[in-house]
Amino acid sequence: MPDSQPRADGKRVLADLNALRAIGAYKTGVHKPTFSEPHKLSLDWLVQQLPDAGLTAAIDGIGNVFGTSAKSGPKLLAGSHLESQNYAGWLDGPLGVIYALEAARVLNADPSFKGAVEVAAWCDEEGHFGHFLGSRSYVGQVTEADIDAARDRTSGRTMRDALADMGLAGRPRIAAEPGRHVGYLEAHIEQGDTLESGHLAVGVVTSIVGIWQYQINFVGEQNHAGTTRMAARKDAGLALAKFCVAIDQRFPDTSGPRTVWTTGRITLDPGAPSIIPGGAEMLFQIRDDDPIVIARLEALLRSMADEANANGPCTVTVEKLRTGAPAMMNAGIQDAIEAASKALAGGRSVRMASGAGHDAQMLATIMPAGMLFVPSIGGISHHWTENTADADIVTGAQVFVDACRRILTG
Repeated sequence: MPDSQPRADGKRVLADLNALRAIGAYKTGVHKPTFSEPHKLSLDWLVQQLPDAGLTAAIDGIGNVFGTSAKSGPKLLAGSHLESQNYAGWLDGPLGVIYALEAARVLNADPSFKGAVEVAAWCDEEGHFGHFLGSRSYVGQVTEADIDAARDRTSGRTMRDALADMGLAGRPRIAAEPGRHVGYLEAHIEQGDTLESGHLAVGVVTSIVGIWQYQINFVGEQNHAGTTRMAARKDAGLALAKFCVAIDQRFPDTSGPRTVWTTGRITLDPGAPSIIPGGAEMLFQIRDDDPIVIARLEALLRSMADEANANGPCTVTVEKLRTGAPAMMNAGIQDAIEAASKALAGGRSVRMASGAGHDAQMLATIMPAGMLFVPSIGGISHHWTENTADADIVTGAQVFVDACRRILTG
C-alpha cells in the first residue's frame, strides 16, 4: 500500500480505549451493565467524539448510538457495543466501536476519498435485557411488545423504566435504510487462543455460530432425606445429574467438529440439605455454525428425554428457549480483511469461525457483513482479566481501517 495512504493513529486508538476503560472501571476490567450509569456515560462519550469524525450523532429509542455522514459516495457501517458483562473485560465491545470511530476519522476526513464510514454502537449485545436487542431492533426483529416484556436479568428492572431513566422514553427507534450501506464490518477480540497460540495478528471470520438454548426440567417427589429409603426415592436432582453425564457420553458421536455444549445453570427445588429435591432445572446450550448438526443434536436430546421418561423414576421435559441461526460472513469482505492483513500485518492472518455470537450476525440478515478478530491474551474473555497487547490492538486498527478502505473502493 502506498505510504501516502492515511493510516490509523495507534496512540489515539489506545487513548480512546483507555478513556472508555476508566468509565465504570473494575480492577483491570469494567463493570458496565446495559443502561447503568457507566454505560450511559460511555454512550455520551461516544456522542461527543463522533462530530470530529465528520459524523452527526444520535441515540435512538432503544439506546443505539449512530454516527451518520452527509458525504457523497458509498457508505460502510461499522461498530460494536459499549456495555459489558458484569465485572468483565474492557475490550469486549469497545474495541470494535473505537476501530469504527478511527476508520471514520481517517477516511471521512480525506477529501480525495469517495465514500464514508458510519459508526454504530449497538445496545445490549451482552443480553442484560435480551439477545442483541439493539442490532435486532435495527434490522426489524424487535417489537414494542418485546421491549414491554424485557427485564434486567440481574435486577428485574423493566426495560421501559431503564429507557426512561436514560432519557430515551418515547424516542423513536432507528431502522436500517435499505441500500444505504455497502456492508457492515465489526472488530472484536477473539475470546479464544487460536490467534495467540499461532502467533497471528488477525482472524478473518468466516461464520458466526448459532446458539440454541433449552430449559430441561425434572420432576420427582420431594421427601425427607433421612427417612426415605434409597430404593423408594424419586430424586429429581439425581435424575438431572445422570442426564448431564449422559449428554457428555452421547453427544460426541453426533456433533460436528466445532460443536460445543454447556450446562450453564442447575437449580434444585427446594434446595435444602435435608430434603430430597422434588424438582430440578438445567439451562443447556448448544452452539454450532451448521443447522443440520444442531437439528441432529436436538433430536438426540429429545430422544434421551423420552428414554428417561420411560425408565423413570422422574419425568423430564425439554423446552427450547432460544434459536439463533448461524451467519455466514461475506466472501468479499473476508478478502478485503485478508488483503489488508497482507499489507499491514505481514499476512499473519487466518480464516476462522466465531464460537461466540456478535451483532454482525444480525446485520448479516440484511446486508453483507464481516468480522475481524485480534488476539486475546490467554484466550480469556467475559472476565476482568481479559486483555490484548497494545501492539496487537494497534495492528488490528491499522488492518481494520485499510479493510474499510478496500471495501468502500471495491
